[in-house]
Amino acid sequence: MKQTPQGELFLLDSPLTGEVRGERSLMAFPFFALSKNAWMKPLAYGTPSVSIEVRPSAKGVATIYDKEIVLYIASLMASKMEDRDEVAQDFVFTAHDLFSVTGSNHSSRSYDRLADALERLQGTQIKTNIEAGGEGVDGFFSWLSEAQLKYAKTSKGERRLKAVKVRLCDWLFRAILHDRQVLNYATAYFQLGPIERRIYEVARSTCAEGQSLEIDLATFRLQIGYQNQLANFRSALRAIAKADTIPEYQLHLIEDEVEPDDAAPKAGRKAKNTKVVITRRQKKLG
Repeated sequence: MKQTPQGELFLLDSPLTGEVRGERSLMAFPFFALSKNAWMKPLAYGTPSVSIEVRPSAKGVATIYDKEIVLYIASLMASKMEDRDEVAQDFVFTAHDLFSVTGSNHSSRSYDRLADALERLQGTQIKTNIEAGGEGVDGFFSWLSEAQLKYAKTSKGERRLKAVKVRLCDWLFRAILHDRQVLNYATAYFQLGPIERRIYEVARSTCAEGQSLEIDLATFRLQIGYQNQLANFRSALRAIAKADTIPEYQLHLIEDEVEPDDAAPKAGRKAKNTKVVITRRQKKLG
C-alpha cells in the first residue's frame, strides 16, 4: 500500500507572518485569570453596561498565558481576511509556529503546557452580555468548541505532534468577522508579566492617538481582573510604574492622602486616594 507522505497528512493554515492581533473586547475586559498556576475559582466582572461571568473547568479558568493561543488564532483569521482568503472557524497550525510567534521555547514542557492550555480554553465557560457581530448569547460558551492535537507515526512507531486543530467559538468568530475591532499587539507583550499584559491591553483598547486614560485605582483593579486586595494592587502598580516597561505606554500613579475615617485600613492612618493615569509614549522623530 502506498504511504501518504508525512507533510500531506494535515492541511495547515499558513504560518503567521504578520502582526499579532486581538479582538478589542478581549483587550478591554478581564476574561482570563492572571495566573500561571491553575485558578479554580469563578471570575466575575460587572458595570452598568457590561457583565462577564467565567466558570472554571476541571483544570481551572483559562489564564492570560493560555490567551496566547486565542491571540494566535485571531491573528491567523485577521491575516486571512486581509488577503481575502476564505475564512472558517476551524484552524490548523503547528505548535512550532505558535511557540515561535509567542516567544516560547520548543521544549517538551512547552508541549505539555500546550495540551493543558487547550483543555482549559475548551473547558472554561464564559457568559457575557457583550454582543458580537450584532448578536448576543444568552448562555455559556467556551473559547474553543473543539481542540485536538494531531499526531503522525514515525518509522519507529513513535508519535510525533504534527498539528493543532481548533474550532473557534461562534462569539469570537463573529466579533472578528463582522465587527472588525481587531488591534495589533506590541511584540514585547509576550515578555510581560500577567498584570503588565492586562495594563497594556486596557491601554491599547482605550487610549486613542493623543488621548490618555484616567481612572480610580479600585475601578482599574476590576478592569484588570486583579483578584487580591486593593493594597496589594497599589503596591504592584507602584513597582510597574517605576520599572516603566509597558510597551508604547507610560503608567503614573497620583496619590493624595485623605483624612482617616472608620473605613480606613488602620485607625489613625490616613487613607490614600489613588488615580491611575496612562499616557501613550511620544514617538521619536528621525
